[in-house]
Amino acid sequence: MPPILNKNKKDLAEQEGRILLAISDLKNERILRVAQAARIYKIPRTTLQRRLSGTQQRSQIRANSHKLTQFEEESLVKWILYLDKHGLPPRHSLVGEKWVYNLVKRRPEIELKFSRKYNYERAKCEDSNIIQEYFHRVREVILEYGILPEDIYNFDETGFAMGLCATAKVITGSD
Repeated sequence: MPPILNKNKKDLAEQEGRILLAISDLKNERILRVAQAARIYKIPRTTLQRRLSGTQQRSQIRANSHKLTQFEEESLVKWILYLDKHGLPPRHSLVGEKWVYNLVKRRPEIELKFSRKYNYERAKCEDSNIIQEYFHRVREVILEYGILPEDIYNFDETGFAMGLCATAKVITGSD
């Protein structure tokens, strides 16, 4: 079953269909003039002219307001997922609230979450299999990069993790 579109998206989809039909009729010479096709299909003449000249549908092109190229954005998402896999999701405050919010909205594989304080009561309820999996990943990273034991410390970009870690908004992979 197709997704339910809101009124505006549904109207745009219908208009796009009419534009494609008009373009087809003009190219196959069933209709000879752009203005006539625009009237028949009830679409703006200028839109039809632009589309005939090669302009892409707005929803198919990348917005001018994006700060990163598509490749840079994909690389950033891979980096975020990599950090998340290793238990170090980046904080959104490094680049700005709105920018991160818009990135997360565009990319279904990542999301914003609040990290939680970790206390003794919570630690008692942890699943040992999950903890073992985490340390298995740590071992993999240590072996992959040849990290020496004397180069391993218990801190992140916020400093040493002594006692409770503060709650912070982080970017993680979607579950």
